[in-house]
Amino acid sequence: MNLNATLFAQLVVFFVLAWFTMKFVWPPIIKAIDERTRKIAEGLEFAEKSKLELKNAEQKAEKDLVKALEEIRTRLQESELRASEIIEEAKATASEEALKIIEAAKKDASAEMMKIKEHIRKEVSILAIHGAEQILKKEIDQKAHDKILKEIEAEL
Repeated sequence: MNLNATLFAQLVVFFVLAWFTMKFVWPPIIKAIDERTRKIAEGLEFAEKSKLELKNAEQKAEKDLVKALEEIRTRLQESELRASEIIEEAKATASEEALKIIEAAKKDASAEMMKIKEHIRKEVSILAIHGAEQILKKEIDQKAHDKILKEIEAEL
């Protein structure tokens, strides 16, 4: 066997194998590697976009939270103000009602006092007449007269 022929045959087989590999084996492998590289790049790009969107969403949520807290604070202040107004209105209404009740009580007391004065006048006039009758029935004696007046005073 000739060493040159063997070497030449191996060289031909090597080149045929290399040509076959480059023509039929490498293109699907390169295509698969390129596809995988593209998918990884898309995944990284999507992850980057997602990270950016998450950051934006967090910032928006924080802004919304601050806005909501401010709105809550504002509404709380408005409700406290309204509560104070309602309390003041209630106090004013209660004061007006109290004044009306006091005025009505004064009128009732005044009317009752007038009735009592009228009743006392009637009683005093009856006693005065009664006293005058007793004075006129007896003789006009100063001591008896003073005694009768004292009795009338005691009755009043």
